[in-house]
Amino acid sequence: MMKLKHPRLFGMALLLGGLVRPVHADTYPRQPGVDAVHYAFALTLRDDSDVIDGETQIRLRFVNAGVGQVTLDLMNRAGDKGMTVASVTLPGAQAVAFSHTGDRLTVTLPQPSTAGQEATLTVRYSGVPAAGLRIGPNRHGDRVFFSESWPNNARHWLPMIDHPYDKATGEFIVTAPAQYQVVANGLLVEELDLPGGARRTHWKQSVPIASWLYALGVARFAVHHAGLVKGVELSSYVFPQNREEVTPAFEMTGREALSFFHENIGPFPYEKLANVQAMGFAGGTEHASAIFYGENSVTGRSIVDLVTHEIAHQWFGDSITERDWDDAWLSEGFATYFTLLFTEHSQGRDAFVAGLRSSRARVLELEQKLPDTPVIHRNLSDMKKVLNQLIYQKGGWTLHMLRAQIGAEVFWTGIRDYYRRYRDGSATTDDFRHEMERVSAQDLGWFFRQWLTRSGVPRIEGSWRYDTTLKQVEVTITQTQSADVYRLPLDVGIELKAAEALKIEKVLLTSRTARFAFAADTEPVAVTLDPDTWLMMDAGPFVKAR
Repeated sequence: MMKLKHPRLFGMALLLGGLVRPVHADTYPRQPGVDAVHYAFALTLRDDSDVIDGETQIRLRFVNAGVGQVTLDLMNRAGDKGMTVASVTLPGAQAVAFSHTGDRLTVTLPQPSTAGQEATLTVRYSGVPAAGLRIGPNRHGDRVFFSESWPNNARHWLPMIDHPYDKATGEFIVTAPAQYQVVANGLLVEELDLPGGARRTHWKQSVPIASWLYALGVARFAVHHAGLVKGVELSSYVFPQNREEVTPAFEMTGREALSFFHENIGPFPYEKLANVQAMGFAGGTEHASAIFYGENSVTGRSIVDLVTHEIAHQWFGDSITERDWDDAWLSEGFATYFTLLFTEHSQGRDAFVAGLRSSRARVLELEQKLPDTPVIHRNLSDMKKVLNQLIYQKGGWTLHMLRAQIGAEVFWTGIRDYYRRYRDGSATTDDFRHEMERVSAQDLGWFFRQWLTRSGVPRIEGSWRYDTTLKQVEVTITQTQSADVYRLPLDVGIELKAAEALKIEKVLLTSRTARFAFAADTEPVAVTLDPDTWLMMDAGPFVKAR
């Protein structure tokens, strides 16, 4: 549900027709006086045309009095693509005035709202989606229909508030030729065969979700019901030609990942979990309760990480959604790191560390290609830039370093508390930081600023020597990046005898260069920095001094 980020702007927003653009946020114009509560999307699909007919009922709650207009996102018709609105009505078929320009459907209410009032608008429209809903042949030449509304393409086929700040429950009532199965968010309410070879399928999502998480897949599917996992119905929707290879992989990884996240984070947030093979894109899209995977991305060993990543999103990105696109790392960074945590659980520490090192190498590459690019966006205006690999890889690494900073047990406590507090809602980076500060009793402002709002990474190099007289290891460490110094908790590993466990010494580097000394009765075999892979850094030479 919508939460006001800047309540003092509310009065001005009403004077501007209910629209407001907050400070320090992406540039989408919010409507703080309007809360979308529920969407009911009734759609008719056909085989002889790509035209869709839609009738959407939108139940709204007005937060304050005086709202005179409501604006929904819906793409205008341009050439042979886009949507044409036939009517907007209130209950009782009461027609209301509207304008549809600039891909915004603005509805004028018969009279200004009262505080707490609810109203249901019905929008009737039709057209051919230019994006958002893909219609065409899959890899096998079969006609299919699949939504792809990330990040703000729901407006191409659904009239709604197309931004994650406002979450709502919803349902799809889809009429399509009877040879198709239909999958969508939530639970299946009804399937009804109609005259003329059509079938109506009704799915209902009872948990509020963001606009881009609404999913619709229509195809000839091989549907496999795998039973309950932690009380959640697990199923697969796969093209029949790929049934033998894809269905077992969906079930095995889905079962294991769902169990791991349920036990370590909290209960799964939705009524079911369906893994769906889809047409038209690579990778996966984590729609709430109905995850779509690109039709060519569901074979080979990589499917394990892909399925795990998208299931992790059900908790982070779906249930807890970033309130603003500037904070997209709260979705992608979390899913990236929790995929690695599942790897640590299922394959062991070595596989986990290998994944971390690969991720760190990728960050170092990206920092060269994307200079002056922090993890948290700066008032994002170009939605083509909402995703970059830094929010995945460096965002995930930030969580890893946070785990080291506050301790694993406290980290997991904070994650569970964060989920409990913001489940089915929206959150900001500050919300997450406050939860972690509360459980750790630490001021983490410096940590979040350093890793999320500034670009770059520290470059570390140095040397060590053994003083036989003082019987101590002397270590010199230098930050050689041109940018300002970082505050770096850093482990120094001292190997006193070959094949024996490292002695770990912890230091805090807050200056350009610092020297540290550690007692040791004998000269070490080797000395290493960050031996357990806890720090995001560009490692320069670290050698034994002559």
